Amino acid sequence: MSEVENRLYALGVTLPQPMSPVGSYVPFNWAGSLLHISGQVSIDETGGIKGVVGVDIDIEQAQAAAAMCAVNLIAQMRAAVGDLDRVKRIIKLTGFIQAGPDFYDIPKVLNGCSDLMVEAFGNAGRHARSAVGVYRLPLNFAVEVDAIVEAL
Repeated sequence: MSEVENRLYALGVTLPQPMSPVGSYVPFNWAGSLLHISGQVSIDETGGIKGVVGVDIDIEQAQAAAAMCAVNLIAQMRAAVGDLDRVKRIIKLTGFIQAGPDFYDIPKVLNGCSDLMVEAFGNAGRHARSAVGVYRLPLNFAVEVDAIVEAL
């Protein structure tokens, strides 16, 4: 098991099989040593977290949804690189939060994803990011996050 997977195991995180695309796209694509991972939604084996943040779900649930996205991103990384220790650094995350009309704590929601990246990858998990509130997300999921990763 890789060091990253050992850290995830210590956190109680089990990586799922990566999600298959639900449209006409690929789950990830390489450009040199840069791995671009398609948006991963807040889904897990229970069906995930759906709804509008600030209306249907609260900020803590939304942060958990963002952490689910991190787990799904890491599962895609493992599918792309094999050994997660080949991930050199997380370069950028872009998070989309299905936000209600009076919800403005968008960056706090995405911390659920960002924090898990740092816990899993250490300093290599520190990244640039954008956090965007949106009207709707696919299949009513609360959060979607995509990533750019540098890997060996």
